[in-house]
Amino acid sequence: MDFAKMPDGLIPVIVQDAHTGQVLMLGYQNEEAQRVTHQTGRVTFYSRSKQRLWTKGETSGHYLTVVSQHPDCDQDALLIRAIPDGPTCHRGTTSCFEQADQTAYPAPAVSFIAELERLVQRRQRYPEEDPKSYTASLFRKGMPKIAQKVGEEAVETVIDAVAGNREGLSGEAADLLYHLLVLLTASGLSLDDVVQVLRQRHTVIAGGVRREE
Repeated sequence: MDFAKMPDGLIPVIVQDAHTGQVLMLGYQNEEAQRVTHQTGRVTFYSRSKQRLWTKGETSGHYLTVVSQHPDCDQDALLIRAIPDGPTCHRGTTSCFEQADQTAYPAPAVSFIAELERLVQRRQRYPEEDPKSYTASLFRKGMPKIAQKVGEEAVETVIDAVAGNREGLSGEAADLLYHLLVLLTASGLSLDDVVQVLRQRHTVIAGGVRREE
């Protein structure tokens, strides 16, 4: 990074949720903050108000664990993809760019699905957190029940699609997507695995047009 380009030696750092793609916050780093981030694997900034280094989560415990770092083309701004351990904003919201009531800056649809997948995975790993959870109960019943639910929701989705029932279709499609996430998780797979297959089936050709292999 070209810290010398900035009069105060601080470069702006954008932090993005590595799983959902949602922008979480903006902070600043000097060379020392960048070095500490590399050493610890936790996003560390230089606080302009406190005039010192501070690691995000040092008080709340809601750390940002680094997945990857990406300098911009001029080497004077940085994008960090990280995994948040709880809310990023001190107000308790996922992102510093959303209101406390979470009505503003909703995550894109694909980001919400990724967020839902993360919750499903947590229910599998820590069922004791919410024993009455429907998701946890599906994991307790095992693959036969999980697979059965995917089949049922797929059939109901097709029925509403053929009947032209748009309202019913959206609800059934939501149920199908949710139960498919449970099925993938129970199988040890993730959305990333599915997307990787989709990417392998497509290639970029002249003009940016995509065709299926």
